[in-house]
Amino acid sequence: MEEAGGSCPKPTKRSIIARPGFGSSGHPMPLLSNHFKVSVNVTDVVFYQYSVSITAEDNRVVDEKRKIIDRLCQTYSCELAAKSFAYDGEKTLYSLVRLPQSWMEFTVVPKESIAKRCNADGGRSFAVTCERSKRRLRSETFKVEIVYAAKIPLNSLALSLHGNETNNNTRDALRTFFHDDPKNFTDVGGGVTGVRGYHSSFRTTQGGLSLNMDVTMTMFLTPGPVIDFLKANQNVQDPCCIDWVKAKSMLKNLRVKPRHRNKEYKIIGLSQKVCKEQYFSMKVRSHDCANGEPQVVKITVYEYFTKHCGIELTDSACLPCLDVGNTKQPIYLPIELCTLVPLQRYAKALFPTLRASLVASSRQNPQDRKRTVIDAVRNYRCDDDSLLSASGVSIERQMMQVDSRVLETPMLRVGNKEDFFPRNGRWNFNHKTLFKTTCIDRWAVVNFSAPCYTDKIFHDLISCGRRMGIQIESPRTPIWEDPKSRGDKPLDRVENMFEMLNRAKLLKDTQFILCVLPEKKSDIYGPWKKKCLCDFGIVTQCIYPSTINDRYLTNVLLKINSKLGGINSLLAIEDSMKIPLIKDTPTMILGMGVSLGFPGRSDIPSVAAVVGSLYWPHISRYRASVRAQSPKEEMIDALYNPLANGKDDGMMRKLLEDFCHTSNGNKPKHIIVFRNGVAESQFSKVLNVEVEQILKAYQDHFKSEVDIPKFTVIVAQKDRHTKLFQDISPENVPSGTVVDTEIVHPRNYDFYLCAHASMTGTSRPAHYHILLDEIGFSPDELQNLIHALSYVNQRSTTAIRTVAPLRYANLAARQMGQFMKFEDNLSEISSGQGPVPELPRLHENVASSMFFC
Repeated sequence: MEEAGGSCPKPTKRSIIARPGFGSSGHPMPLLSNHFKVSVNVTDVVFYQYSVSITAEDNRVVDEKRKIIDRLCQTYSCELAAKSFAYDGEKTLYSLVRLPQSWMEFTVVPKESIAKRCNADGGRSFAVTCERSKRRLRSETFKVEIVYAAKIPLNSLALSLHGNETNNNTRDALRTFFHDDPKNFTDVGGGVTGVRGYHSSFRTTQGGLSLNMDVTMTMFLTPGPVIDFLKANQNVQDPCCIDWVKAKSMLKNLRVKPRHRNKEYKIIGLSQKVCKEQYFSMKVRSHDCANGEPQVVKITVYEYFTKHCGIELTDSACLPCLDVGNTKQPIYLPIELCTLVPLQRYAKALFPTLRASLVASSRQNPQDRKRTVIDAVRNYRCDDDSLLSASGVSIERQMMQVDSRVLETPMLRVGNKEDFFPRNGRWNFNHKTLFKTTCIDRWAVVNFSAPCYTDKIFHDLISCGRRMGIQIESPRTPIWEDPKSRGDKPLDRVENMFEMLNRAKLLKDTQFILCVLPEKKSDIYGPWKKKCLCDFGIVTQCIYPSTINDRYLTNVLLKINSKLGGINSLLAIEDSMKIPLIKDTPTMILGMGVSLGFPGRSDIPSVAAVVGSLYWPHISRYRASVRAQSPKEEMIDALYNPLANGKDDGMMRKLLEDFCHTSNGNKPKHIIVFRNGVAESQFSKVLNVEVEQILKAYQDHFKSEVDIPKFTVIVAQKDRHTKLFQDISPENVPSGTVVDTEIVHPRNYDFYLCAHASMTGTSRPAHYHILLDEIGFSPDELQNLIHALSYVNQRSTTAIRTVAPLRYANLAARQMGQFMKFEDNLSEISSGQGPVPELPRLHENVASSMFFC
């Protein structure tokens, strides 16, 4: 910390560190990557980037943006017509020419066009109004605005390749051109179609400029009648069975075209009443009126379309109408007249069965994916693009070769001090016992109308547990839900169950409750977890008895043992206290992440979660701290939260307190921070906002501004498109494969790691970025530590894709986020009228447990 002129200490500005060196541990293995080497022969070219906005005069959705831009640039003699330009069809346009400072006004009458006007705006924007005659006495107007955004010199690429990114827009220049090929359509079900295409982006790497090409799967709505989509989406046969509350949420912002008009509309909601009862005001001329002025009459939507428009409606009378107007003036359309227009992305949450179908249809084995990507680069010939050709860009047709290393598999320790090496990232507990267990002699079973034999479930659970070293006694009397409650709301069903538990006196001194749910992703899950963890402080484990076998019960018991304070397995060097740089200095490991609500719901607050390690020098036990924050907020804003009374109510306070309590009173001298879910543009905020909050919480808790810990800050990204392939083997790369050369950043400290072993599909490596390393790990020490942390997930018998602390943070955020699914004030939050609701705090009985397992 710095202090100037006697003022308050100012936080030190932290910068992203450069790569200190390369790793060498592990045995080498040559691989291929889906990066293709790019050569740039002309470096004095300058790209000009523009933001594009195209709007229609009414609520109609503009679907032919690319054609409109082409018409303006080519037919209307714009400056862009004679120059190379690239338009992504949405919001961004790149050109090799800067649009002039002034635009002349002119009028051209091409086919289908009446008039056009160009207006100058200081050289930064121009607007075009184009009126197209579609019928006599009827025209359509589009407003096009093109605004200058940035100047991107191509010579900035050369500087970037040498590690000097002097231009903030360099990365934009590298992510310009995308080529989608929606020829492979797969019916996922539920009114959703999976479209396989290609993602491409240019990247600066140690091996030079490269094109990263990958296969991707995007979900689209299956075009067709709206009513057919809703029946498929909700898996019902009769429109009368449609849940219209869910339908309203699903249909919002979708584009439809009614069969009686050649226009597209955007749905904003549903009518409050059914078609035959929904009235609206209409002006009509009456022959009885002396002055001939139109009169305003009330008429139903059904009567208007059947009598005034002469359209027969067979199914809409008792169904709601689509509202395609605006909040001030609704426009109602009978639902049977409307069809979903093609190429609309599906942004809602998928049902488990649909998600499984999508994953299965998008999965490719390594050799098929490699062949598909190479064919795409050769067939699409990206460097034939006119804009790239003018820049002297050429792309090789073969994948880049990379040098990888396969790290040694960490040794695990289980019960009776038995050590073993997992094989290719996997292991099991056959003929093994858990490292540390808890005797379970006070537990209960509840069943929410699931069709199963509860007695057999807990009998098999007891037998399986005893083979794993867990002493489990018979449960207390099982409680079945009253069949009359099956149709009640989830909150009411949970309340009724707890009343039955209370009458049976099963809430006192109960270690945990096994909850049998009627279906996967049940709406009961959130309210049940909230009631157990927050109100009563009882550990609970939910199961769905679709397929009960030893493997399933083993995974359930791993979770139960962890939640009750047990340890399933741990690193052998962890138990022997021999982890480099951690064994000698009290070290706290944090995992931090943010869950951005549910897909398709903008009103759900974000949920931030931080997990902190306990029992130093062990690194396998964690506790969590979770808070709600503004919707779509990606940065964690409550790590340090001083109150008016001077006390800190931030997320770090209890984590620091529990670390000291479980580590013989030692306060952490080193803090390793793992962060996920942030883009490269947010790295600086992680260092200078979030780490600064952690430091303030540390100083406040330990009442010291001098004795501060050393930080190592690591960001993990999972959604990267980089893939690794073996050249001569059809198998995935082995567990522990690491790459820190060729395809990594030319300056920054990053590497790719495949800690897990994919049995199906193609492995997806995690991309780790080391932003700060005050602790001073060597590349080998850090890579091996991160690899080892992929093996300490207590709820799994496989190495996971990213480190366990990040997995725990994600689980904690998602589980606590379920608590808000049934709040009534979410619409106020999304409109900015209400404060973000505070998440309920965990009961003190479970606050320090691994409830998220």
